[in-house]
Amino acid sequence: MTQTQDSSTPRLIKKYPNRRLYDTHTSAYITLSDVKQLVLDAQLFQVVDAKSGEDLTRSILLQIILEEESGGKPMFSATALSQIIRFYGHAMQGVMGSYLEKNIQAFMEIQERMAEQSKGLYGTQFGPEAWAQFMNVQAPVLQNMMSNYVDQSKNLFVQMQDQMQDQTRNVFSVFPFAPPPPRNDKK
Repeated sequence: MTQTQDSSTPRLIKKYPNRRLYDTHTSAYITLSDVKQLVLDAQLFQVVDAKSGEDLTRSILLQIILEEESGGKPMFSATALSQIIRFYGHAMQGVMGSYLEKNIQAFMEIQERMAEQSKGLYGTQFGPEAWAQFMNVQAPVLQNMMSNYVDQSKNLFVQMQDQMQDQTRNVFSVFPFAPPPPRNDKK
C-alpha cells in the first residue's frame, strides 16, 4: 500500500522521548541522516514532539548543522558564529535573520544559474567532482563577486538609514519642540 502526499503538506515526523524519529509518511523510524536527505531533496517536513505536539523542526535542523560543522570542513568560522550570537536580543535580531535568509536565497540562485550556464557551455551538467574542480578555479572570482555584493548592500543600507534619519527630522521639525533645560543636580 503506497501512501501519497500532497506536495504542499509537510511530511510529518514524530520525535519520541527515546530520541527516535518516526516518519509517518513511510511508517518507519528514520535517522538524522535521513532527515538531512529530506532537506537535500527539498522535501517539506515538520518534526513534532510525539507527546506534546510541539514543533521541533528548527531544533532538528540545528542538530544537523551542528553535526556538519563538527566534522570535515566547517562553513562558519568562530568569528562568524560569535557575530551571529551577538544579534540575539539585539533590536536588529529580526532584520539580521531576514537578511541572512535573503542572502542565502540569492546565493542559491547564483549557484543554480552557474550550474545552468555550465550545462549550456559543455552540453551536459557537471558531475560532483567536475563541479568541485570548477568551483575551486572559480572560487576567487565568486568570492570577489560576493565581496562586492556585500559592499554594495552595506552602502545601500547606510544610504537607507541616512534617508530615514532625514525623514524623521523632517517629520519632527513640524512640531515646536524645545530641548529640555539642562539639569542642575548639584545642590
